[in-house]
Amino acid sequence: MKYSKHEIINLKSNNAYNEKWVQNIIADDPSILGLGDLELKDSERTQLTGGRLDLLLRDPETYRRYEVEIQLGKVDESHIIRTIEYWDYERRKFPQYDHCAVIIAENITSRFLNVISLFNGNIPIIAIQMKAVKIGDKMSLIFTKVLDELVYGIEEDDIQEIVDRNYWNKKADTKYLELMDNILQEISSKYPGFVANYNKHYIGLSIEGISKNFIYFKPKKSSLLLVAKHEADDELSKLLDESNLDVLPLNPRFREYKIRLKEQDYGINRDAIFFLIDKAYESYMY
Repeated sequence: MKYSKHEIINLKSNNAYNEKWVQNIIADDPSILGLGDLELKDSERTQLTGGRLDLLLRDPETYRRYEVEIQLGKVDESHIIRTIEYWDYERRKFPQYDHCAVIIAENITSRFLNVISLFNGNIPIIAIQMKAVKIGDKMSLIFTKVLDELVYGIEEDDIQEIVDRNYWNKKADTKYLELMDNILQEISSKYPGFVANYNKHYIGLSIEGISKNFIYFKPKKSSLLLVAKHEADDELSKLLDESNLDVLPLNPRFREYKIRLKEQDYGINRDAIFFLIDKAYESYMY
């Protein structure tokens, strides 16, 4: 394999390329951003303020939307504000979807990275640094995620209020606690050592006294909520969609699949349930 020397091109100061050129490259293949197999929903989308959103991308599986703003050169205050404004307008107009703001710039300094990170957690925001590379007579773009959105979830290291089985006997219907017991029994047979870990807000798993919540349960009066920790997965989503299970809408920010189980579901959909549990175990433990 022959080595080819490359040259870093500053798009901001290069008259041969402009923001529209970058926009078209991404629009043709949004996967180059490294955010998944996204598709173009719209470009130059008119906003309430009179401005135009560079790109609106969406995940065809989860319908999550990404409000993308591109800037050549160094990111600045107006670019950050504009990105957040467009994200806010889109999420208010289409609240049925999950939304994420995306800032793309050639140079994201540590100062502005710190400013952007202050919003993270309250505003789902991703910062991507872009480099233009020329090799011979060909040009390529490299996108590097320098700030990912903050993902919330149950943190095993947090201090939880420990309760016992009697607490949940009063809180939930016995039949759904028994349904949970049946699932736990099969889990412990397949993955020895796991036992129920009773907390005030959920029932997790532990092994040798250490929390390992690749799945957790919330027994209720009318159902059993099973939550499995796993990022969005095409094969898994397709299998669950084709089952008779009551699958709650997937929120990619939390990276959790949620199923509302009734008594009959375990017998009818056992294979689908344990496919989900096995995938969560593999993802969490390895």
